[in-house]
Amino acid sequence: MGFWVFMTASNLLLPVLMIVIGKVFIKNPPKQINGIYGYRTRRSMKNQAAWDFAHLYCGKLWRKMGWVMLPVSVIVMVPAIGQSDNTVGIVGGVVITAECMVLFWSIFLVERALTKR
Repeated sequence: MGFWVFMTASNLLLPVLMIVIGKVFIKNPPKQINGIYGYRTRRSMKNQAAWDFAHLYCGKLWRKMGWVMLPVSVIVMVPAIGQSDNTVGIVGGVVITAECMVLFWSIFLVERALTKR
């Protein structure tokens, strides 16, 4: 049971971070283009308007995606309660892999929105 709790908590980190950082990007984005903090891609750093748009768009997207991934991650982990550590590890690995794919997909979506803008 202890490993299941650890894996579930680990799997909830990415959705929670997406929700929190999404809120920060919406409410208090980096004011100026910089190479240290923020949504930093070639397109987003092209000018201040692109920078501001990318943070607002990414923030809204990450909040939505995070709120969807949070319960889904728990629901997928529930059947693994009481299973072997190997099974819990496999299920947890599948969940975090799917979460990372969603995160990378969000970059594509923001870049596409920047291109259209």
